[in-house]
Amino acid sequence: MKKNRMIPVLLLRNGWLVQSKGFQRYQNLGNPVWSVKRLSEWASDELIYIDISSDDKHDLRRDDIGHPNRQSFLEIIEDVSKETFMPITVGGRIRTLKDIEMRLSLGADKITINTQALEDPPFIGQAAKEFGSQCMVVSVDVLQDSGNYQVLSHGGTRVMNEDPVAWALEAQERGAGELFINSVDRDGMQNGYDIELLQKISSAVSIPVIACGGVGKWEHFAEAFDQTQVDAVAAANIFHYMDQSVFHAKKFLFKKEYNVRPPDLISI
Repeated sequence: MKKNRMIPVLLLRNGWLVQSKGFQRYQNLGNPVWSVKRLSEWASDELIYIDISSDDKHDLRRDDIGHPNRQSFLEIIEDVSKETFMPITVGGRIRTLKDIEMRLSLGADKITINTQALEDPPFIGQAAKEFGSQCMVVSVDVLQDSGNYQVLSHGGTRVMNEDPVAWALEAQERGAGELFINSVDRDGMQNGYDIELLQKISSAVSIPVIACGGVGKWEHFAEAFDQTQVDAVAAANIFHYMDQSVFHAKKFLFKKEYNVRPPDLISI
């Protein structure tokens, strides 16, 4: 039986690793590469690494940290790929097939797209035909407002005229190999996943679904597996709060007999 996955999410903004809340407030956490090495050593199943910068400027403004001060996201991807034993999904500012090719050539295993997919849905199929559906992840950012669900683009700043379930089904039909569902209103809130949304989407599609947005304790991972058909649970902020957090989260699920890989710290 295919194992359920646990996937840390790292967000990069203008060269800094950041913590996000509501897709609007960001707190700098530090070097964009060191956390990748740490998460890899904690035996994360995969990593989602997304550039949320509004422009192409990447500068840590530090030359004394013992690591090259990279000036572009592509340089950072190349550094990151050398520090990890886990598959990496890379997203952010992808507009062309060439953008995808460059990221894959630098070490990414999968690509996630959001805005480009919504603005040009046939692009999903073009990319899947060129690189294979297995490496195409369509990210769906969803805001719940007064009980209604809205699909957002452009980093959560623009409302699209799409129903989340209908859009998930269209993305699947066009060639997406996986869906990454992120609840904007729960981002950084620690109040748990939007179970209703995840259940609607995961029960409607046949491709793997990754849940994200709102994790504040290990039990929230269990709730997603218990109450929806998601294939993987993802989170960002919670994995920055304590040492060996991925290991402890996986240990929690493994002890409760969830279908996850055994927790194991990797010795480097």
